[in-house]
Amino acid sequence: MIYLLFTIVLTEMSLILILLFRNPLRNLLVMGLDLLKQGTGPLIARTVGATVVVVFTSTLFTAMEIQKRSKDGGVINPTDEVLMANLLLQSSLMGFSLFLALMVDRLHYYIKEVHLVRRQLERAMNINKDHEESKKAKVSQLDSEDKS
Repeated sequence: MIYLLFTIVLTEMSLILILLFRNPLRNLLVMGLDLLKQGTGPLIARTVGATVVVVFTSTLFTAMEIQKRSKDGGVINPTDEVLMANLLLQSSLMGFSLFLALMVDRLHYYIKEVHLVRRQLERAMNINKDHEESKKAKVSQLDSEDKS
């Protein structure tokens, strides 16, 4: 399970790096995330996320039980030390994975919003430019009529 969690964390980190910097893969990744967020994708993502949260809390609870047992007994046996280290590694990787998944989701949202705002700004600038050109044309037409 630890290898799977390391793979997930490293994959999410690479996705974040791809989303942060403008490159050809970014557009492809944004399109892929758009497709994942359609249909049953969000339901599946929430189900997987909820399952990871449940396993995460279970792992933390088990680690707290081992720690409580070691405090009560006073002596930590080697088996509990190994179990505790394994559980802490699993829980930290699951927590990182959940956090990075949230980061990927928010980065995707902000990239989409920035793209939408840029398009609206370009439209507004084009409308303003056309308006200014029509004003200049009217002023030049009125000037030519006044001179005649």
